Amino acid sequence: MERPGYLRIAAELRNLINSGEYRIGDQIPTLPELADQYDVSQTTIRNALALLRNEGLIETRARAGTRVRERPPIHRMTTDRYRNKTGVPSTPFTRDQNIGWSEYRLDKKFERVEATPELAALFECEVGEELLARHFVFFDNDQPHQMSTSYLRWSDVEGTPVADPIHEPWPGGTQAQLATLGIRVTLIKESFTCGMPTDHEAKTLKIGSGVPVLRYTRRHVAQGGRVVEVACPIVRRGDTTIVDFDIPLV
Repeated sequence: MERPGYLRIAAELRNLINSGEYRIGDQIPTLPELADQYDVSQTTIRNALALLRNEGLIETRARAGTRVRERPPIHRMTTDRYRNKTGVPSTPFTRDQNIGWSEYRLDKKFERVEATPELAALFECEVGEELLARHFVFFDNDQPHQMSTSYLRWSDVEGTPVADPIHEPWPGGTQAQLATLGIRVTLIKESFTCGMPTDHEAKTLKIGSGVPVLRYTRRHVAQGGRVVEVACPIVRRGDTTIVDFDIPLV
């Protein structure tokens, strides 16, 4: 079965962009020009361009036409990102992004919640246990690159600086915060999925609805196997994130 015309045209234009024939900042031909080139209606071209716009490949501005959009750099998430080897203020996010502390900004909102069945399973606790929910948006030079909701046990943090958003961002991240409470993290578990963004994720991360996202759940586990933090989900744009794993065999 032949593909709809707008999908075929979008694929051809996508290949031209990815191959570099249309470079960043280059103007895409106008609707009438593309309609004549492909011998289709302007509606078909409009649908093809909407697909590429949702993928973040092009952008349209008043009186500037449609141009190839600048694409953010690729970032690698490595297995050692939870280890601070530099001794300078940092978090796993700043190490993922390879940015300094002054380039890092964090939007945050804290609230007290009860563990849902899903969170109770992740924490291995009772449904309804009180938790501190911390909603974060992570910025690299004023551009949002990551969002997450991180949960801590209320009994661990009540009345401590960790429960006060004024102290965020906290050098060293969650591990350093828990260390101030006498909690030593000995294991971090992560599980990954991917999919298309929700409207809220696309709006928060400023991406098109056609840009996939990487979602993962993280658990900090203390000595004795007690889960002390759950981040669910952590969300990043998927087209610019590479997750690297080292798998020792001996």
